[in-house]
Amino acid sequence: MGTPQPGIFAVGTYSQLYLELDLAPGSKPGALARAVADLREPRTTMAGVNLVTGFRPELWRGLLPNGLPATTTGFNRDLVGPDGYRMPGTQHDLVLWFSGSSFDGVFDEARLSVRGLASVAKVADETPGWPYHHDRDLTGFIDGTENPTLIEAPSVALVPDGQPGAGGSILLLQRWVHASDAWEALPVAEQEKVIGRTKPDSIEFDPKPSDSHAARTDQDVFGKVFRRNIPYGDVHDHGTMFVGFCAEQQPLARMLDSMAGIPDGVRDALTRYSRPLTGSYYFVPSVEALRQFASPSAD
Repeated sequence: MGTPQPGIFAVGTYSQLYLELDLAPGSKPGALARAVADLREPRTTMAGVNLVTGFRPELWRGLLPNGLPATTTGFNRDLVGPDGYRMPGTQHDLVLWFSGSSFDGVFDEARLSVRGLASVAKVADETPGWPYHHDRDLTGFIDGTENPTLIEAPSVALVPDGQPGAGGSILLLQRWVHASDAWEALPVAEQEKVIGRTKPDSIEFDPKPSDSHAARTDQDVFGKVFRRNIPYGDVHDHGTMFVGFCAEQQPLARMLDSMAGIPDGVRDALTRYSRPLTGSYYFVPSVEALRQFASPSAD
């Protein structure tokens, strides 16, 4: 199998920054791939900062036709549920995800990377992330209860050996804004019904309410996903960055369909208190796949 970009699994790096970029007018995808490979990531970490890079699936396929799972596509159109609930597709060409132990290092390396890509790509969206009470999101509930362990995560997140794009991963990146005042006005018992778990210790209800978040995103039903979610924002505008890695796109897509109520008309109750502002799919290639685009002087 190709070597995965190590930052995918670098848990405990609580200072994070997500940059989404678009190809600059007149630039070519090959030049973008070369510039990204020349950042010298993901071969090593930079000053203790991990960098994960991913490309719009159609862009990467144009560079390596057999370089990713054949059915993988970008988030190229809005996802609309039967009641009109909308998950916007805001697909960009490139994502750079920086993570580290402190934000000063993340900030410095992000600036250096943007400078290195300035001739071929322009920043379209920027979101910093930070931890909230160790492992909780801004609803106050523990996030990632169903996440696989680090031992299990590669089998969930990485394209298997022998398949197109082996060692790579499909990333779903969404920024969800929370209606915090409305959420916090709910009694804890009502919040727990929305989530489908207890708030203090994340014990799953049995049975789960059919519209609960736990039921609408049940990984035993839709497939396993390795999540690296983290809160973002300020006191007025905040929420969750959903960062989900998977060996194939279908579990991620089925999960979103379920949340929007597309299969059966039952919408995820959490979507009444949180809504996505962005949505992109990226293919995160293996170290070897990306390295082949590096300039000779960068080796």
